[in-house]
Amino acid sequence: MSDRLVRHLANYAAYHRDRRNVATHVIGIPMIVLGLAILLSCPVWMAGELPLSPAVGVLGMSAVFYLRLDRQLGVGMIAILFGVAVAGAAVAALDFGAWLWTGVGFFVVGWIFQGVGHLWEGRKPAFFEDIVGLLIGPIYLLAELVFALGLRRDLHGLVQGEISRITAMQAT
Repeated sequence: MSDRLVRHLANYAAYHRDRRNVATHVIGIPMIVLGLAILLSCPVWMAGELPLSPAVGVLGMSAVFYLRLDRQLGVGMIAILFGVAVAGAAVAALDFGAWLWTGVGFFVVGWIFQGVGHLWEGRKPAFFEDIVGLLIGPIYLLAELVFALGLRRDLHGLVQGEISRITAMQAT
């Protein structure tokens, strides 16, 4: 576990205190990630038997980022991203209209959920301050699931301590 992970999760959490906002993110973030994977799954180039697409590159680089933050959560994110890549490729194999409208639909509706959540929160999205927040959203959701299951209590405690420090600084 890295100090960077603790800082990233705490900074992200500080922008997401309203339960309704968090709920919209549980829906919106996966929709955005899936929509992006669908849209980036075309075109496909074959490297022998291995299909390659822009989605494979983006999801692969994201996986490396997550692994560098934390090995355990990174492995979880790789599993999730693999599933997203497979789903994106399956939709990309459909006809052009189905591919385009499904990808755009998931992407746009996901962002609408995010926007509504931040209206309820009364605060702009974290990525307005730090573009890395776009990558932190998915691992934040995984971390929150892990914490809700009672796992990674050490990490949860560190993140909660950092959130308290951040909110105290914001109050002054």
